[in-house]
Amino acid sequence: MKDIISIILFDGVCTLCNASIDFILKRDHKNRFLVGALQEPVSKKVLSNFQVDDSYLDSLVLVENGKVYFRSTAALRIAKKLNRPWPLFYFLIAIPAFLRDPVYNWIGKNRYRWFGKKSTCRIPTSEEKQKFLSEENLPF
Repeated sequence: MKDIISIILFDGVCTLCNASIDFILKRDHKNRFLVGALQEPVSKKVLSNFQVDDSYLDSLVLVENGKVYFRSTAALRIAKKLNRPWPLFYFLIAIPAFLRDPVYNWIGKNRYRWFGKKSTCRIPTSEEKQKFLSEENLPF
């Protein structure tokens, strides 16, 4: 799994967030991502390395090359590394985040109401286990 260069942290009880992770995992053919629920201890450990409050649940979080990205910037940087056609959307990065993020925030604010919420965090299948963040595969 040496090709993994980025960590995606997501709200593990959010139905929309879990669907997004399913989408990403199906299109990450080069194994560039590890994923983890923000509620999990190992994810909180990752966040603490970057001075991010460990109770943070407001956005998708991307940790890449020692930097942390949130909201639409994280989503676009993830899309850039997926199989075609998703990297084509990276051109939207040219739009300043202060214009992109209000849409992201609006969806995030309503995600539980529109898509639902699970009572517990997602448990990876045996096939997904190697793609989920753990103490054993923590890259730092």
